[in-house]
Amino acid sequence: MLAVLLLTGCIANGGGSQVASSSPAVTLQEAPASNAPLETTQASTKIPVYWIGRSKEEVYLYREFRDIPGDGNPVTTALRIMMAEKPLDHDFFTPWQDPGSLATSISGKNVITVDISRDAFNSNLDAGMAQRAVQQLVYTATAAASSSGLINSGQQIQVVILVDGHKDYMAFGQVKLGEPMARDASLVAPLWIIDPQEETSLPPGLVKFNGRSTDSSKPISWQLLQDNGKGDKSSLLTGQAKAAGEPGQYGLFTFSATLKAGKYELRVSQVDDSGKTIETSTDTRLFNVG
Repeated sequence: MLAVLLLTGCIANGGGSQVASSSPAVTLQEAPASNAPLETTQASTKIPVYWIGRSKEEVYLYREFRDIPGDGNPVTTALRIMMAEKPLDHDFFTPWQDPGSLATSISGKNVITVDISRDAFNSNLDAGMAQRAVQQLVYTATAAASSSGLINSGQQIQVVILVDGHKDYMAFGQVKLGEPMARDASLVAPLWIIDPQEETSLPPGLVKFNGRSTDSSKPISWQLLQDNGKGDKSSLLTGQAKAAGEPGQYGLFTFSATLKAGKYELRVSQVDDSGKTIETSTDTRLFNVG
């Protein structure tokens, strides 16, 4: 049986901000089950956190793994990182503000309740971005609970968001909260790089790259660029990889390259049936070798 977890955050710095956005509108899921798979349980000092990022004209949710500071509630910890810290990847951002109070609990029916103070919503967002921000919280809370083994990842998991203990708050003035919400699979990025993370330093030699794609039937085109030290990058290596998994389902892809010391950028994209790169299904990563 799952234990109920509760942890309240400390007072944070206030202040609002504006997030310039013009994002496609979506219909936010509430009770229906989502086909976005949960993270698997892992014995790690890292915790998954979701951020918002743009891929051409589309706006998606992307995941990073962050260090766990201390032995606190992993769900509360992940949400605090999501709201109070910056993503490692400079292409990502969060519209949330560090809340004065934050508490989470998990019921035996796989329902996560997040109770947050209203100062977390001090950003001006349009409807599409507000929906993505709420789903950013849903994805992060469910990912942290699942990867930490606090919930049964084989069952549907939902999130209820309260604001100062109350239902019916309008998040960012756009999205009504208080009812159970599931992951909305349409908002997660079609693919992203898992390893290496942004600005990671790796030893020279064989470097292994890992990523995740929402559709295993689509090949993955990859390109490695090297910085020439003058601010320009030249193409070094290109190739294709295939995500392991059932066609049309989520899958992981991997490939490797032997690299010498230097600064590099990795670009990965899904490829359509005609062999062309899908520009809205692209992720990039900067990393160092040596």
